[in-house]
Amino acid sequence: MHPGGHAVSRFGATILDAEGLRLTREETALFAEYDPFGFILFARNIDTPDQVRALCSEMRAAVGREAPILIDQEGGRVQRLRPPRWCAWLPPLEHVAAAGDGAEEAMYLRYRLIAHELREIGVDANCAPLVDVAREETHDFLKNRCYGFDAETVARLGRAVADGMLDGGVLPVVKHIPGHGLALVDSHEELPVAEVSHEELSAVDFAPFKALNDLPMGMTAHVVYSALDNLPATTSHTVMKCIRDEIGFFGLIMTDDISMKALHGSLTDITRDALAAGCDVILHCNGTLDERRAVAEAAETLSNAGQARAESALEARRTPDEVDIHAMEAKLEALMNGRDHGG
Repeated sequence: MHPGGHAVSRFGATILDAEGLRLTREETALFAEYDPFGFILFARNIDTPDQVRALCSEMRAAVGREAPILIDQEGGRVQRLRPPRWCAWLPPLEHVAAAGDGAEEAMYLRYRLIAHELREIGVDANCAPLVDVAREETHDFLKNRCYGFDAETVARLGRAVADGMLDGGVLPVVKHIPGHGLALVDSHEELPVAEVSHEELSAVDFAPFKALNDLPMGMTAHVVYSALDNLPATTSHTVMKCIRDEIGFFGLIMTDDISMKALHGSLTDITRDALAAGCDVILHCNGTLDERRAVAEAAETLSNAGQARAESALEARRTPDEVDIHAMEAKLEALMNGRDHGG
C-alpha cells in the first residue's frame, strides 16, 4: 500500500474504475492507498470533454503519476464515447466489409482518428485491437466486433489498428488472448468452452496473437480451451504458459473484467488465482467500493517481472504524430464510399 505521490518500487496489480463523472473522496483515498497500475472508463464516466479531462486528472493526481487510463472504444456496440460529442462508428466487421480492398487503410485511419479523440480527453490506452478470429457460429456478443474469418486477415487488420493508435499516442491492448472466436456463449453471462484440438487453436486462434506478440499489453479471454486445461485462460497456468511460450507474447497481461459471470468464486479468490496463473494485472469493473478494496488488497503489487512489463508498456507511449485530422477524415470517407483507389 503506497500513498499517491510517494515514490514506489512497484505499482498495484490492478486496473480500477470509478462510479461516476468525478471521483468521490472515498475513491480518491482508495486509489491513493493502493496505487493501481491504471484506470478504465465506462459510459457512466462520460459526459463532456471537459468533464472527462477533469476525471482523468483526478485519477492521476490520486496516484501521483501519469497512470494509463483505458477505455473500450472499438466502435459499434462497444463504444463508450458516442455522438453528438464524438464520432459514431460502424461495428468493425461491417466497417471492414464496407471498405473492401481498402480495409487495411480504413482500419488504420479509423483508429488513428479514435486515438485523436481519446488523447483530446486524457485517455491514453484503448482495449483494441480485437484479433479474435470469427466463425459463422461465434456468439453475437462478439461476432461483429471481429475483423474477419481467417487468421491472416485478422492479423493484418489488427496490425493496422495497433499502428493507428500508437501513431496517435494511444497504447493498444490486444484482446482476447489467446482467442475468443470459438465462444458460442456470452462470457459476460456464462463460461464458454472451446472444444477443438491444440493444432486448430495454434493454426487459427493463436495465430493473430503470435503475429502481434510485440504489442505492449494484452487482455485475457474468459474461455476454457479443453485441449489445454479445464480452467478458463484467465486462471489457467497452462494457458498462460502457452501465451508466453508458444504465442511468444511477453507484454503486460491484464485479465478481462473479473466480475464477469464466466468466472466463479469470490473476487478475492479469482484475483489470487489469476495472478498465480501468470496474469500481471487484475481488471475489476462495476463493483462497489468495498469490492474494489478487496480486489486491491488481494492483488497487492505487481511482481518484479510484471513491474518490468508495466514499465516497458508505459515506455511505448508516444507523442502523437503531426497529422491533418480533417484530411484523414476525408480520406476515410472516400475509402468507405469507394472513391479512393490508391495513394
